[in-house]
Amino acid sequence: MPDSKNIEKSPIKDIVLDNYVFAAVLHYFGISFFQYEQASLQEVCKKYKINPQQLIEELETWAKREEPSPRDLYFHPIEVLVAYLRKKHYYFVRQELPFLSDMIAGIQVDDSDFSSILGDLRIMFPLFVEDFIHHIHEEEMRLFKRIELLHEIEEDAFGLTDALEILKKEPISQLAEAHEVHDDEMQGIRKLTKDYCLSANAPVAMKVLYFELQNFEKELVIHAQIEDQLLFPKAVELEKEVIRRIKKKILNN
Repeated sequence: MPDSKNIEKSPIKDIVLDNYVFAAVLHYFGISFFQYEQASLQEVCKKYKINPQQLIEELETWAKREEPSPRDLYFHPIEVLVAYLRKKHYYFVRQELPFLSDMIAGIQVDDSDFSSILGDLRIMFPLFVEDFIHHIHEEEMRLFKRIELLHEIEEDAFGLTDALEILKKEPISQLAEAHEVHDDEMQGIRKLTKDYCLSANAPVAMKVLYFELQNFEKELVIHAQIEDQLLFPKAVELEKEVIRRIKKKILNN
């Protein structure tokens, strides 16, 4: 990043080139970086009535942000894991997808090849977003709700008859089989962008877009691994323990 004393006078283009994360920070403040590439940070902040230092501090916070590793999450109870995944869902829907959609819809380039790619992305990406949000909704309403109900049964929130009825519906094994990994949904985008490959002289906006698409795909892969390798096994064990307790209650009645 340019020297902190000079960053306010630096063009948005230079700041973003130095650290692509800054483009996402600008979007967080309601600013589409690609509309102001030649303007200075000072000029843009004045237009949007934002304190430049506040924006710089936010960038530094984002740069230091670290996600817990699957190993870290392994040692936490399933409630913490579900809370983490809910938070990631919220981040995807409220920050990542709107940022990507904003770039795809708004970036304008002179190069005909890039214009063609953007045209295709404007058709493909909204379909991906619709499918992805549906997937998240299904996961939260079925899998996360199932885990919540299992905890409630474990805490004797239901009578024996109601608990048995709940346990008959949508076992974790059935939900695991229906679980979709959305990495496949990115295949068309990978093919279109030639695996996010760009020349050194490509437009700054396209570099940021490709970087963010690739980064989003990596996040989806990690997210799916956490669900498949941690959440589902923990949920299966929780369900087994709940069933064991219910059977013990039946025997003792």
